[in-house]
Amino acid sequence: MSFNTLLGDKVAFVFPGQGSQSVGMGKDLYESSPAARAVFTEADDELQICLSRLCFEGPADELEDTYNAQPAILTMSLAALAALKEKAAAMGESVTPLVVAGHSLGEFTALAAADVIDFKSALQLVRERGRLMQEAGRERPGGMAAIVGLDEETLAAVCKASESEGIISIANANCPGQTVISGEIRALLRAMELAKETGARRVARLGVSIASHSPLMSRVSSQLGDLIGKLPMRAPHIPVVGNVTGQAITTVEGVRRELAHHVERPVNWTRSVREMVDEGATTFVEVGPGQVLSGLIRRISRDVKTVSLQDLGLGTAPISTPNEA
Repeated sequence: MSFNTLLGDKVAFVFPGQGSQSVGMGKDLYESSPAARAVFTEADDELQICLSRLCFEGPADELEDTYNAQPAILTMSLAALAALKEKAAAMGESVTPLVVAGHSLGEFTALAAADVIDFKSALQLVRERGRLMQEAGRERPGGMAAIVGLDEETLAAVCKASESEGIISIANANCPGQTVISGEIRALLRAMELAKETGARRVARLGVSIASHSPLMSRVSSQLGDLIGKLPMRAPHIPVVGNVTGQAITTVEGVRRELAHHVERPVNWTRSVREMVDEGATTFVEVGPGQVLSGLIRRISRDVKTVSLQDLGLGTAPISTPNEA
C-alpha cells in the first residue's frame, strides 16, 4: 500500500518526549535507511560523542540520563522522519503534513521538522536543556507522578491541598483522565496520597528526579530563554501547535513566546491534539520511538486514525512509559 493511500492528505506529524527512549531505538533505521544514517552521523559529529551507539546499545542508565536522552530522542525522531521521506520518495510520493506538534521535548523536534531551527541548533539546544534540567534536579530534587481517573479540576484541588508540603502543580494534561503532576518530593507524595483518597484509579510515581514543567524549573526557563533569544529562527513552513498555548504557531515571534517559559509551564497535550483536529488533521503519524502519543491521541479523539512507524514499515519496538519532559 502506498503512503498516500494509507495516510490520506490530512496528516499531522507528532513527536514524542522524554520517557520514550529505549535501548535499540533507531538501529533498524540506521541499517536500512541512508537518510536516517546520515542524521545519526551528523549528531555524532556535532556532539562529538557516539550518540548512535548509545541509542543502539545503551547502557540503559546512560541513555535514560536526561543529558543524553533529550538529544537521543530528538535524533532518533528526525532520523525516522528522514527515513519516512526517503521511502515516500522511492515510491514517487511525498508526505507533507498539515500541522506538526511534539510533546514537551518533542516540541523542539517539531520545530526542526518545520524548519524553524536547523538540526545542529536543535541538538545543542536540547543538550543544554537536558544539562540545565539535570543541574536543577540536583539542586532542588523533585519528582513527577501520573494520575489516572481524576479530572483536571479535581486534581488541581488536590495539588492546592498539598502545597503546605512544598511546590506541586499539574505538569502534563496528557488526555482526559490522565494527568501528570510535578513538584517537590514531600508535596508530590502528599498529592499522590490525596489523589488515591479522592478516587484516582491509578497513581504511579515516574522514574525521574526532575520536576519538569513546574515552578522548580523557573531558573532553567530563564537560562534557556537567553539561549533561545539568540538562536536564529525562521517562520514555520508548517504550522506548529504549541504545548503551552495549544494553538497553531506560524510566526517566529509566536515560537519565541511559546518557548519563553516552556520548561516550567504545563504541557496541554489534550488541547494541542484538539487544535490539530480543528486544523483538519484526520491521520496522526507518531514519528519517533514508541507509540505513547498514539494511545493518548485515540483517547482524545475517536474520529482520527493513528499510524506508527511500524505501520509504515519503518518499525521500532513500542514502549508504554508516560511522556515526561
